[in-house]
Parts: sequence; structure tokens; C-alpha cells
Amino acid sequence: MVDLSQQSCKACEGGVDPLNHEEATAMLAQVDGWELSEDGREIHQTFRFEDYYQTMAFVNAVAWIAHREFHHPTLLIGYSRCEVRYRTTAIGGLSENDFICAAKIDALQKAGNPAS
Repeated sequence: MVDLSQQSCKACEGGVDPLNHEEATAMLAQVDGWELSEDGREIHQTFRFEDYYQTMAFVNAVAWIAHREFHHPTLLIGYSRCEVRYRTTAIGGLSENDFICAAKIDALQKAGNPAS
């Protein structure tokens, strides 16, 4: 199995089908703590932090990943938490790009917290 965090997103401008439920579930097994939405069209995870500064540092790191991969999540930010939601809008569901970015965030979290 190829490490998703070492992959790069591929341009997606529509014209392809989103991952089906079985494909999305199989890819979900490759990312830690992410959940599949009930309709199977999105993955999400809420990250928790000790304070606002740590939350914003995480948000900025996620923004850097999004910029580098040109694949942008929805972020819901609070004082000590950030919910990250991925879906590929151009196809109305999930693509491999969503899981690549989730894996990059997982790698970021592990690098910042060796105990995880």
C-alpha cells in the first residue's frame, strides 16, 4: 500500500465519478481518526488543542497543505478546536485527493506530537 502522505493531489475539474462507499471506506482505513459522512460524500475530523494559539498554528499549517496541494478543505474553527472537512466539490463527493490531504494532516499531527 502506498503512503498517501507521500502522494500529490491530481487536478480534478469534474468528469469523473466520486468514490463509491466501498472505495471511500477502504481509503478511510489509511487515515487516522477521520470519519465518513452519513451520505458518504465527505470525510471529517475534529482536532483539539490547548489554546487558541495552537489552534491557529494548526489552521495555518492546514492552509499551507491546501495551498501546496491546491485542494482546500472546509475549516470550522473555535478557541481550542478545528474541524476539517474534505470533499471534492467538482465531482460532488470524495476523490483520492481528499484522502491524500487527510494523510498529510495526520503526518503533520504525528510530527508535532511524537506520542501519537
